[in-house]
Amino acid sequence: MIPLATAWRSWGRVLGRAIAIALSLLFAPAVHATEESLERLQVMDPYIELRTGPGRGFPIFFVVERNEWIEIELRHTDWFKVRTAGGKEGWVDRMQLENTLTEAGSRKSFRDILLDDYLRRRLEFGGAVGHFDSDPMLKLWASYNIADTLAVEVTAGEVQGFYSGTTFWHVDLLAEPWSDRRLGPFFGIGVGRINNVPNSSLVSAITTNSNMANAMFGLRYHVTDRFIARVDWTEYTSFIADNRTVQYHALAAGISFFF
Repeated sequence: MIPLATAWRSWGRVLGRAIAIALSLLFAPAVHATEESLERLQVMDPYIELRTGPGRGFPIFFVVERNEWIEIELRHTDWFKVRTAGGKEGWVDRMQLENTLTEAGSRKSFRDILLDDYLRRRLEFGGAVGHFDSDPMLKLWASYNIADTLAVEVTAGEVQGFYSGTTFWHVDLLAEPWSDRRLGPFFGIGVGRINNVPNSSLVSAITTNSNMANAMFGLRYHVTDRFIARVDWTEYTSFIADNRTVQYHALAAGISFFF
């Protein structure tokens, strides 16, 4: 096999810049509610406990009794900042809110709220293994959702074949029409570069470094918490010369986590 450290450093810098840009756009870890969207809930347990911060390590400073009303102001993981009718503000564990009632008189369901992190996901990192034509492949990606159904993704990969080693990177625009579903397809198109380094033992071997375009189709599934399973199929077209192109096909499966 041929060492590809130099090529890895090159596209590694590209991926690093993309990650830095995405991180600068990352939203705050706590999700705030606007005044218009504050949800009122009625306490049905004997009481719920308000803490000074989002965690059991914070002290309890106030107790809200049965039949009193509270408003959800913001959320941080499974902790919710609430405000009482008297103006007290504190943090409550999700489990203590599961027996509350909405203004319509129905029991509050937090199933949809727990999926909010997935539905509002913005920054995602992942990795996958698969095959690039018949050779083993490893790839990493970082993506940022610019809209509910659109994302920009940067991918970098390495292929270690018997006769040559290949590195590549590409930037894609992804469309996910059913982004609100736990299981859904996505489509993508993009452009990038591919570098193929033949084994030095091959006679008249020539290193190629060319532009390429790609089209992608895949499926993703929200496994749990912040993890997504993903499988994708990609067709690459490498523009070797003005009148010569080479086609590659890649199939990969992996997992990613999101913020």
